[in-house]
Amino acid sequence: MLPWSAELAGRLDHEVIDSALLRGNPLGDPHERPVLVYVPPGYDDEPGRRYPSIYVLLGYTGHVAMWLNRASFRQPYPELADAVFASGEAPPAIVVYVDAWTALGGSQYLDSPATGRYHSYLRDEVVPWVDARYRTIADRDHRAVTGKSSGGYGAMVTAMLAPDVFGALATHAGDALFEVSNRSSFPELARRLRDMYGGSYDKFLADFRGRLAGTKEGDLELLEMYAYSAAYSADPDGTVHLPFDDTGAVVPEVWSRWLARDPVVMAQEPHYAEALRSMRAIWVDAGNRDEYFLDFGAVAFRRALEAAGVPDEKIYFELFDAGHGGIEYRYPLALAWLSHRLTQSFG
Repeated sequence: MLPWSAELAGRLDHEVIDSALLRGNPLGDPHERPVLVYVPPGYDDEPGRRYPSIYVLLGYTGHVAMWLNRASFRQPYPELADAVFASGEAPPAIVVYVDAWTALGGSQYLDSPATGRYHSYLRDEVVPWVDARYRTIADRDHRAVTGKSSGGYGAMVTAMLAPDVFGALATHAGDALFEVSNRSSFPELARRLRDMYGGSYDKFLADFRGRLAGTKEGDLELLEMYAYSAAYSADPDGTVHLPFDDTGAVVPEVWSRWLARDPVVMAQEPHYAEALRSMRAIWVDAGNRDEYFLDFGAVAFRRALEAAGVPDEKIYFELFDAGHGGIEYRYPLALAWLSHRLTQSFG
């Protein structure tokens, strides 16, 4: 009963994956990971029918239990997704909510010697696990990946890194155009690190882990920067390098490693451009007042798609009136759009 809960027309299964790839990860994070799997209305009544699948990635600090959080006057995404299928607005699909949380708040869905093998976990463990247990159409032309913010980043890079696994993507305010969305924060972060922790990230991390998170100014911003650095610029031995020095100036050799993982830059590489051309559908959107300037990242990625030779008819692009937060109402729009295109490819 709203506003406390809503009965689903489909079914949401709460499962756990025991990951061999995440076992013994550098941060000591759990290798047993929750996964939510939604099956649409009619799934149990038609045992011979198979369905396309759409994988949903969370933003920074996100973990799958947060999909069940309920804000006033809003419904959580699993209920919004269920309504799309229950209304007949879109062909039915299986929706998989993936967890890639780390003790640093996130993994960026990449393999990193500082955090763990989260790209491989998604590609090589989660997808085969779902295909083995649910009636998916188990090929890339019927499988999409989607997400918001760092989850949108994950959708973009996962599609480029694993086009044999995913054939469509949707990104909502995904991290991109790092020169605009990240670089401007370096001086302020360097100042906070200097004034509060003597310039030492080791001191910050020790302090952060020894108290209630978020009780000091700059906690999230400092942790987020370290998490991104752990994803983009860690050495094989796990040493994390920051992209700026103690004056807030860019460290070129580190920044180049970040840029190599910027979706806008990646899309310009021939093999990643080929992967994007192979996508059956690409949704790109962002709020036009995004506080992290990810609307500019969306525009830049859209232009990179054009430069890569992705046909316009494969792309949906929109800047809408919003900031970075509270845009969960956009997710079912992309879900329906992707579901139609994943279904049209076999019929």
